[in-house]
Amino acid sequence: MLSLWIFVIFTLSTMVVSDDGNRLSTFTSPEEIMNACMLGISHKTSPGPESELFDKCKPWKKRSCCTESIAKDIHVNKTWYKMDWDHCGKLSDKCRARFVQDLCFYECSPNVGPWLVKVDNMKIRKERFVNVPLCRNECDAWWEDCVDDLTCIENWARHFDWSSGIPQCPSNTQCRTFREVFKNSTNFCEKVWDHSWQVVEDTDPDGCFAMWWMEGAENPNYEIAYRKAQRLISSADSIVLCSSWNCFYLLFVCICSVFSYVWYL
Repeated sequence: MLSLWIFVIFTLSTMVVSDDGNRLSTFTSPEEIMNACMLGISHKTSPGPESELFDKCKPWKKRSCCTESIAKDIHVNKTWYKMDWDHCGKLSDKCRARFVQDLCFYECSPNVGPWLVKVDNMKIRKERFVNVPLCRNECDAWWEDCVDDLTCIENWARHFDWSSGIPQCPSNTQCRTFREVFKNSTNFCEKVWDHSWQVVEDTDPDGCFAMWWMEGAENPNYEIAYRKAQRLISSADSIVLCSSWNCFYLLFVCICSVFSYVWYL
């Protein structure tokens, strides 16, 4: 019996906070989070400057997670990871331009570290970002430029039929306008890429992201992401401290129990 209690005490004294494999749990400072590019086949290991980035990827030139060649490929390739934006007929030029901006953000943005989560069984990436706060005015502008274009499903990340090796509309769907499929701008921005974005009001006290800005201007998303990274680190420190006190408390109880048991004998 005594040996069992000793084992329990030893186990409790060496307890650590476990994680689910999410890389965020390994970072110890906001700077580490801010210098993490997504783990994907087209992303650099860490953000840095590029001498030039093509067209709509230019805003990230000073600090980018994509290379110049990737930025160019985004604009000239008709598909990306076999994803075909024209699955219900050719997108209008203004709608396609918005999706190119979105793809530039996905491949080039160095500010999504606080929203990265681990994904499994993906050939193109080991992480994705979830619920990045997108300003409502950005979402509404994207929506207005695509509202009359055609698609067959809400969730482009999950609901295509990939049985042929390329994404196709499922047999039980038909091509309809974005307005008919998504109903409103919030549903569109949040659902089209499986909640990569979360639409927030432009006046949100925590701030919100711009999907694109003029080349040469400062990245408006950096400070928002940095404040989020600071909150994550502070929260993680609090959890560790709380867990440590819980361990000490349990250890104290076990020690008292052992002494009581020995005294009783």
